[in-house]
Amino acid sequence: MAIGLASLLLLPAGRASAQVDTRWAQHSMERPQPAVVDPGPYVRDDGRPADAVALFDGHDLSAWRGQDGGPAPWVVKDGYFEVKPGSGMIHTAQGFGDVQLHIEWSAPAPPTGEGQERGNSGVFLQGRYEVQVLDSYHNPTYADGAAGAVFGQYPPLVNPARPPGQWNVYDIVFRRPRFDAAGKVTSPARITVFFNGVLVQDDVPLTGPTAYQHRPPYEVTPPTLPLALQDHGYPVRFRNVWIRELSKEGR
Repeated sequence: MAIGLASLLLLPAGRASAQVDTRWAQHSMERPQPAVVDPGPYVRDDGRPADAVALFDGHDLSAWRGQDGGPAPWVVKDGYFEVKPGSGMIHTAQGFGDVQLHIEWSAPAPPTGEGQERGNSGVFLQGRYEVQVLDSYHNPTYADGAAGAVFGQYPPLVNPARPPGQWNVYDIVFRRPRFDAAGKVTSPARITVFFNGVLVQDDVPLTGPTAYQHRPPYEVTPPTLPLALQDHGYPVRFRNVWIRELSKEGR
């Protein structure tokens, strides 16, 4: 759905000044689960803004590359593409900085496994900062690893996941980190996420790149880097992927 972010409804109260809640250990199962919200039925809309770059329009993965830099090895069929388990992450041929990203995904049906072992994948902005993809429909896991989480940092504000086999929609606004001439962070990366039209991340500042069970510091990176999608061993599907650049390199 080509959704105007200003017109999206179902906006839970956001964080006035968000920061990682250190009262909870990273990936703690004791951390409260996000409240469940019914996002309503999915309405397909393959339109995209005129200035958007189509990263997948239902036909091929020509905009993507495999881990070795060659053609992306994931499977394309029936207007979507699917993770080929064991083939590795894929990334865009083009690099991006500040962006608005639209991506639709569907967890395998029928579901198998539980927790992190169920429909796991991820959207990695600049290949480093992950918005978690997971079958979170009636599937408790650690809160900072649920669908819509900034993995290991921020749980989603609520859980609006649709059942496995149905399409979920992420609309993401990402601002890259800024560094001064000495390599010091002058502005951290920030992410806003709408999940099935519901606000789940409200312009949160990131502590650094994504990692499991630790939080590495920032390293100086170029202004533009590829977007990546994770192969976590599950045949998660994606479609209708487009991206808008919000500022050009160096701005």
